[in-house]
Amino acid sequence: MAPHRPTALTIAGSDSGGGAGIQADLKTFHHFGVYGTSALTLVTAQNTRGVRRIELLPPSLVAAQIDAVAEDLPPAAVKTGALGAAAIVEAVAAALARHELTRLVVDPVMIAKGGDALLEPDAVDALRRLLLPRAALVTPNLPEAAALLGGGVLEDEREMREAARALCDLGARAALVKGGHAAGSELVDVLFDGSELLMLRAPRIATRHTHGTGCTYSAAIAARVAYGDRLADAVRVAHAFVQRAIASAPGLGQGRGPLDHWA
Repeated sequence: MAPHRPTALTIAGSDSGGGAGIQADLKTFHHFGVYGTSALTLVTAQNTRGVRRIELLPPSLVAAQIDAVAEDLPPAAVKTGALGAAAIVEAVAAALARHELTRLVVDPVMIAKGGDALLEPDAVDALRRLLLPRAALVTPNLPEAAALLGGGVLEDEREMREAARALCDLGARAALVKGGHAAGSELVDVLFDGSELLMLRAPRIATRHTHGTGCTYSAAIAARVAYGDRLADAVRVAHAFVQRAIASAPGLGQGRGPLDHWA
């Protein structure tokens, strides 16, 4: 008999270059032995050098995809990525509530690695109001955390710890503030689970091949949550996986290349 494989759902955009978004999420789910399902929110024409075009899907179609999956292949965990617009955020939040999907990892994707916006400005408030209170975990990088908290710049560990606590005050049950945008030779991520802080440290790897890091990280956490891991354990496993995936990146493309999802 085949081993039990939980199902996970990713609600995110498509990256035609395969390094981020739905494609990275499904590769990561597969790596961890999770059956991946998906609901597309937007389609991009992009490669490692940047995004050429973005088209948002109708919110009703996004909701229909979630309904179809939830009614037949109920996910043990869900993650969101690029949602594009406030109306899509609203449709996603309503569908999650409708199907009582509570093991939710929110990756608040706002800007692509090349600088292209993947979330309209008014959608940030919708995400803050409608998805954070449903999130078992929110996983912003430093600019995303600052945007969710109303602006400013986060630079050091003290500010990251304060930001993680503040995100939980907004309703998230836990927050993982990622420090990849900070200066220094050591990367620090801060996890606050509502009661305790966990610092995850790793040496900075000198490489341009980091496209899809946030998507891969959050998908790996969702995969382990689908298996029933404690959140802190899921984050530790995902953190280690991402470090390996960056270190062994295949070196594809002329720009910001993808990670090694076989790592």
